[in-house]
Amino acid sequence: MSHMGRRFSGHRHLIRMAILFGIGTGSFLVARAAFMPEGFGLYGHYRPGALDENRSRPTRYAGQRACLECHADVGETRAAGAHAGVSCESCHGPLARHAADAPESKATIPGPRAVCLDCHTANRSKPRTFPQVVVEEHAPEGDCTACHRAHQPKVS
Repeated sequence: MSHMGRRFSGHRHLIRMAILFGIGTGSFLVARAAFMPEGFGLYGHYRPGALDENRSRPTRYAGQRACLECHADVGETRAAGAHAGVSCESCHGPLARHAADAPESKATIPGPRAVCLDCHTANRSKPRTFPQVVVEEHAPEGDCTACHRAHQPKVS
């Protein structure tokens, strides 16, 4: 037998490889069936039960429209300033309970320094046109509202 004949004559390694591949594929399919939630893939790469679970959770956010029903004056002030596109709940937190029974639950008035710095602390990943401050240089202490109005933040 020639050198080439001996080299390719045994095909047992191919059979072993095919068996291993079959075992691996079978194991994957069994594991997938065991761990895949029921209905997964019905609406794309999601689990349909998640929709019902999310609907059952209490609503936390009221939405901009609910805020402006009672606080139209603040909405007008904000509309003329740099925070026109920022929703109330971005700074004041979830307000669904407040919107549902305003006399009973007060809206949170955030600590102005912490809330302002969440967005305006200098960061390279923000666009250069976005107002940013290096806190240590701009105002190392005190509230931002000492110089800026929250709803219309130009220096006052």
